Amino acid sequence: MRQSKLFTKTVKELPKDEASYNAQALIRAGFIDKVGAGIYSYLPLGKRVLDKISQIIREEMNAIDGQEILMTALVPKENLESSGRWAAFDVLFRLSGSDKREYALGATHEEIVSPLAKKFILSYKDLPFGAYQIQTKFRNEKRAKAGLLRGREFLMKDLYSFHADQADLDSYYETVTAAYHKIYARLGLGEMTYLTYASGGSFSKYSHEFQTVSAAGEDLIYICEKCRVAVNREIIDEQKACPACGSRELAEKKAIEVGNIFKLGTKFSEPFGVRYKDRTGEERPTVMGCYGIGPSRIMGTLVEIYHDEKGIIWPANVAPYRVHLLSLGENGAADKIYADLINQGIEVLYDDRDLSAGEKFADFDLIGCPYRVVVSKKTLASESVELKGRAETASSLIKISELPARLEAKAGI
Repeated sequence: MRQSKLFTKTVKELPKDEASYNAQALIRAGFIDKVGAGIYSYLPLGKRVLDKISQIIREEMNAIDGQEILMTALVPKENLESSGRWAAFDVLFRLSGSDKREYALGATHEEIVSPLAKKFILSYKDLPFGAYQIQTKFRNEKRAKAGLLRGREFLMKDLYSFHADQADLDSYYETVTAAYHKIYARLGLGEMTYLTYASGGSFSKYSHEFQTVSAAGEDLIYICEKCRVAVNREIIDEQKACPACGSRELAEKKAIEVGNIFKLGTKFSEPFGVRYKDRTGEERPTVMGCYGIGPSRIMGTLVEIYHDEKGIIWPANVAPYRVHLLSLGENGAADKIYADLINQGIEVLYDDRDLSAGEKFADFDLIGCPYRVVVSKKTLASESVELKGRAETASSLIKISELPARLEAKAGI
């Protein structure tokens, strides 16, 4: 992408009421635009990051036999009344249609997926299966002041699984847990993200969250480093020890919730009559699980963790472009390097603008692509370019002919 063609620009002025670092940095770097409290538009650079996060999640959901669907964003009042949540769910955006019927914008989708599954579950032979979507959710949050960490409109992956019995749900629950750990590792959050015991599932003593340690977190968790699990503040008074090993040596940390998983049991299958016939022909209720993870919240979390005083430092797997190519008055040579890198399948943001070197360097640091390649009269004198990692302090001269191979070697970094 030629930066001269990018319709967005980095900005210096921020909305006066934007307190969170993730929103400040993403707005300044031209990734998002603030429309209102907890409401953001994703600009070209931001959309690329969001899509890469979503694709990592999608690949790991597909790997455990999740089947991707896309459900309606409008949820009829009757569906929510069937589950008892029309009156009880206090963050719903409610509206009326021209047909005089009432609806809610989808805050979650148990009330849509349950009657959907009912149409296709007849016998035990139709179980188990899992269906997921990556879709915008809407919640009327009272405290939408944490940028992408607490939005009124946000992207969510929600997977719903359907099982013949509790044992099968328990087994799949462990499979999803392992898949989530893979997701966080691929996103660059593996080392600081903990499976966290939280209060209340419908069919078990605990539900679980995935919490990423961060000073920007709104939650307090208590970590057992021995077991790599944690306990949420809401149940620590009754637990007082690691649920896995019993250790009382728990470290208190602030954290951001980046995922949650629940054993729903029959909480939603029973109201909607989602039943199946077992091997003897007897009807039984279907057992369900629910597994959520928010790509937009992940995006904000990454910015909170990976940054310095100059701007964002994106992990390579989710960066908008792998390379930021800067031409310092040498667009002829830089054009050829740009074309060659593109032909090698390397994603490049090419700063071909008529700006000073200082302005270009500042934008590189702010935007946060993993590598900076500088083409200047000085480097061309030795048929070289200057290569520098975003998180590195020193740069090195690389022969132009060796650049694609050097970048390929760094692809996994």
